[in-house]
Amino acid sequence: MATNKKQPLTLCVTSGKGGVGKTSFTVNFALALSRNDSRVLVIDGDMGLANVDVLLRLSVKTNVRDILESGADPRQALIFARPNLAVLPGSSGVPEMVSLGTQQQERLAGFIRQVAADFDYVIIDTAAGIGESVLWYNQFADHNIFILSPDPTSMTDAYALIKLLCRDYGINHFNLVLNFVRGLREGNHTVDTINRVTQRFLKLKLAHLGNIPEDKAVRRAVLDQVPFVEQTPGSKATRAIHDLAQRVHSLI
Repeated sequence: MATNKKQPLTLCVTSGKGGVGKTSFTVNFALALSRNDSRVLVIDGDMGLANVDVLLRLSVKTNVRDILESGADPRQALIFARPNLAVLPGSSGVPEMVSLGTQQQERLAGFIRQVAADFDYVIIDTAAGIGESVLWYNQFADHNIFILSPDPTSMTDAYALIKLLCRDYGINHFNLVLNFVRGLREGNHTVDTINRVTQRFLKLKLAHLGNIPEDKAVRRAVLDQVPFVEQTPGSKATRAIHDLAQRVHSLI
């Protein structure tokens, strides 16, 4: 008897500003999800300056650019970093990959759907900013997760991207994760501040998924190229990531 296979949930992890810990969040969040026997695929969507492989110390032989150019099976580019965690590497130092044309976007969408069928979660780590690939990935995904810090410039840039996606692409649900938070009060103040702006000008209330506290273990793990959920399983940041992973599906 035929059975209906559950479709993977595709999450786009994005930010307006660089330097907010987006890729580190993606890698550690994906690992946390995979601990519950979920099969997780991370797609490095930073088409010009990919670095998911750097944080996981992966040796890349084939990347997204190679697949797009050759038309080969995208499964050939997958790297299993852990038993339940695979990575589809992006390209680095290739300017033409930053702005994909319509045909390339359609081919990429087909490749992603083809390879995603074997997974429960697909997590796309986009570039920072408002480039074409960032906008396209946000439209392609089922849900987004915006990473921002309490830094006013981070909030300003996140709002710029949210406004663009809302007004020009009809996306009206946004999920926030605050990174580098120095306490609950600071986290709540940051969320309240950006929500006041989006409610006033866009008539949108953003969903707050949770906070990742400022933690020296995170920077140490990045320098060591080891995910902090593995290097320091008892750290504050690790506990926060696992809490997010446990409730993200029910929240969105």
